[in-house]
Amino acid sequence: MSLSVEAIIERVGGPEKIAALTGVGTEAVRKWRQARAIPPKHWPVVARAAGISLDELQPETPSSSPPLPESPNRKQIMSEQRASSATEVPEGATAALVLADGTVFWGIGFGAAPADEALGEICFSTGMTGYQETLTDPSFAGQIITFTFPHIGNVGTNGEDDEALRVAARGLVVKQDLTEPANWRSTESLDAWLKERNVPGICGVDTRALTLRIRDGGPQTAVLVAVSNGQIDLDAAKAKAVAWPGLEGMDLAKTVTCAKPYTWSEGVWEWPSGTKPLPTKRRKVVAVDYGAKRNILRCLTAAGCDVTVVPATTSAEEILELKPEGVFLSNGPGDPAATAPYAVPAIRGVLDAGIPVFGICLGHQLLAQALGAKTYKLAQGHRGANQPVKDIETGKVEITSQNHGFAVDEKSLPNDVKVTHISLFDKSNEGIASTTLPAFSVQYHPEASPGPSDSFYLFERFVALIDKHGKAA
Repeated sequence: MSLSVEAIIERVGGPEKIAALTGVGTEAVRKWRQARAIPPKHWPVVARAAGISLDELQPETPSSSPPLPESPNRKQIMSEQRASSATEVPEGATAALVLADGTVFWGIGFGAAPADEALGEICFSTGMTGYQETLTDPSFAGQIITFTFPHIGNVGTNGEDDEALRVAARGLVVKQDLTEPANWRSTESLDAWLKERNVPGICGVDTRALTLRIRDGGPQTAVLVAVSNGQIDLDAAKAKAVAWPGLEGMDLAKTVTCAKPYTWSEGVWEWPSGTKPLPTKRRKVVAVDYGAKRNILRCLTAAGCDVTVVPATTSAEEILELKPEGVFLSNGPGDPAATAPYAVPAIRGVLDAGIPVFGICLGHQLLAQALGAKTYKLAQGHRGANQPVKDIETGKVEITSQNHGFAVDEKSLPNDVKVTHISLFDKSNEGIASTTLPAFSVQYHPEASPGPSDSFYLFERFVALIDKHGKAA
């Protein structure tokens, strides 16, 4: 019978004792507690110190919810994906995804029971891994995510992979039944994790047909509804979808930003010690949180920054009072033009003060607006971990992670702003830099590069810009 990690740590003499015994930091021990498992390389020394057998060090069995009901008519449900307003429910279906254009996708519900909040823009993500990070990415606020990879749930969930305090997405759509966890880091099944966070999902959907509809017809609103008493009011569901205003013109940064400033000191995770050693030289950086992912903050710290995170509505005066050596503009959801009224004056104030600025995703779009450019909504958004981007200066191609439905209009860029990166999918803008101010930005997520570190150089470039500006000053 295995012992819990907490019991083993107590037997050895506490976190500090077991950390010293195994040659790791207390941060690594904290991660063991979260994962409810001690890495196998430490088992012999821990077993001797705790006076236990190796069998008792086997990881605890991850908690899981009962398996999802198997539909004997799954093929029939899949064939019933159609444009219709009928209330007849195919046998075995327990939920439906209803699009604003009237298309109905039947399936089996999981996670939390769908409610009115399961209403948003339907999008798709092409990543094969990282569904927990995707669901907790604040940039997905206001959206229902379709995962094009069919096997979702296979690594379960854990306390380390959340990118924010809460799930920003309004729901998820998958093809197959959720896979049971088969990973040593898993502490809970995806189904149970979704129930706890009140997030609904639907499986058994023809996600290829849905993806093609989004790709060819552009983004539209959808609502996820559950079968009640054997029926669904499809007309009412469609009416809700049609009435929802959509993301264009919607400011969502205020809904996902932090409530008050805080500091961040955790570095990038590294196997097996826990986190990479941090550089000794530190630069004081203020990160404006429009929906920041935790791994972005980790990368800034790993590059040599002392990070203070501030809310999206923080003014230029309040930012400058913190005496930053650099200012970072984070990712986030919604329409940049709707966030601009309060964000652009703050960014402009920082630029006028001569402070180096680095932005990504929404921060990239807002920096472009602060420099005089415009943004627009893409016909097909970029979401997934396989997006090729070309660095114009070096000619190198990075395989990037992206999540955005808006882009910078290159034709609107002023003469003192140059294009640095372009998408090899649709030639849309992926990066800019000012030729007169210490400021640059990229559209993609360098903290989540599937390379896996193709784009980390951007954080190092930001630090180098800070150092260069400091010497010049």
